[in-house]
Amino acid sequence: MRVLGLDPGLRHTGWGVIDVDGNRLTHVADGVASVAADLPFGERLVALFRQIGEVLERFRPDTAAVEETFVNKNPVSTLRLGAARGVVLLAPAERGVPVAEYSANMVKKSVVGAGHAEKTQVQMMVRRLLPGCTAVKADAADALAVAICHAHHAGTMNAWMRMR
Repeated sequence: MRVLGLDPGLRHTGWGVIDVDGNRLTHVADGVASVAADLPFGERLVALFRQIGEVLERFRPDTAAVEETFVNKNPVSTLRLGAARGVVLLAPAERGVPVAEYSANMVKKSVVGAGHAEKTQVQMMVRRLLPGCTAVKADAADALAVAICHAHHAGTMNAWMRMR
């Protein structure tokens, strides 16, 4: 199974692709979709949609996982991030790729073992769980963590379904 993890952001959306074979995880690719801050809001969303679409076309994931958004103190920023997250959810769903969602705490707990882990801890564990991965950017490491979280949870769900 090929999993695309996505960490939504309006300026920088991290993405990471892993292959899952049983409990074996293999790093395929990662990166960041970056959008110019000086573009009008609608154009920023279109640019984000197109960049995620290119990742989907290139790597052809079987499933995708997206980190849920937390609420900022600034309601305008929260609404704008929500719009970006909507685009990130739409891109795979529009192509028929199933999309799962996970809270930031669930992702951190699945990868690090603690729901309030620091970003550096997440990056270190992503590199440890995915040998050969050199994800340098925090957004890409976060997206790979989302993919790892989904791989763990989807694997458990599949095992339960086989036992029925």
